[in-house]
Amino acid sequence: MSTPIRASSILPGRREDIELHTADGLTLVGELARPLDREPAATLVCLHPLPTHGGMMDSHVFRKAAWRLPALAGLAVLRFNTRGTSSVRGTSEGAFDGAVGEKFDVAAAIEYAEFHELPNIWLVGWSFGTDLALKYGCDPAVAGAILLSPPLRYSAPEDLAVWAETDKPLTALVPEFDDYLRPEEARERFAAVPQAEVVGVDGAKHLWVGDAEKVLDEIVRRVAPGVPLPLPTTWDGPMETGDASAYADRTVAAFADTPVPGPAQRRAE
Repeated sequence: MSTPIRASSILPGRREDIELHTADGLTLVGELARPLDREPAATLVCLHPLPTHGGMMDSHVFRKAAWRLPALAGLAVLRFNTRGTSSVRGTSEGAFDGAVGEKFDVAAAIEYAEFHELPNIWLVGWSFGTDLALKYGCDPAVAGAILLSPPLRYSAPEDLAVWAETDKPLTALVPEFDDYLRPEEARERFAAVPQAEVVGVDGAKHLWVGDAEKVLDEIVRRVAPGVPLPLPTTWDGPMETGDASAYADRTVAAFADTPVPGPAQRRAE
């Protein structure tokens, strides 16, 4: 009998707590979720939103990706807390460093995926995490990147120029009603990267509340193009239920759809 897949649904997979070790001596906490009965077709390394405003490895889109995509799309999903960030999994060592020291966090995650021979590594950044992907993610081991609600606030034109010099695919999913960067301006800013694809998502906001399924479909479309879409909304088989209430005060309530202070937004010249 088919059971609807809900926000708290955990589909079968192999999940293990992991630790990442940075070059500057910190230990970061995380989780790796893999398909239960096959090798993954691709790997998502998730870079979460701004931790000073509630972003963490359990932010709802990434939590749903880890709970669903190993079973629905055959993907591995690596999530972790950047320095100084806390979630139910625990707290990573260090302190938030405004997208400076976080370069070591991104490198540690990519290195972990490489060392454990996880295939076809894609970065998936969300908000602040998109800036980390743009600044530090154009690594030889990375196949491409998907950016959710990119604000282009900590990253600069020279970061886009690095991606432009490669043929690595770069996709930006931009909400129609984003607080920072909306589709029309995003197309202008990302024009500096010839291979960049900007996808405007009608009706969506920065937090993707109510639109997580659209986001997961678009991610899978790019990293596992052989998987039929849209992804199923029901599941035939065993299913666990997670405690989504444990995250409520660290996700939507923490962001409150409010623009946050940060570096002045720089425009490409």
